[in-house]
Amino acid sequence: MRIEKKTWPEYFQMILDGKKNFDIRLADFDIKEGDIFILREWDPDKKEYTGRIMEKEVLKAINTNNMKFQSEEEIHKYGFWVIGFK
Repeated sequence: MRIEKKTWPEYFQMILDGKKNFDIRLADFDIKEGDIFILREWDPDKKEYTGRIMEKEVLKAINTNNMKFQSEEEIHKYGFWVIGFK
């Protein structure tokens, strides 16, 4: 499956430069290993696409909805870190 999403310029560039190899999205769509994740650069100030597009193969997708590592109170207080590895 091919999934297309907007990406703000600073994050688009980090992915393009190889400095960011992860993404966080609201899990309001289906995605799985092997899917193609299409990132279209979106300028939030101009409210339009810039024309830059990249495609990435999904290596792993984890939905945190059913993970019960922390209480809702702890999640609300601290939030999450998203940690990328090289």
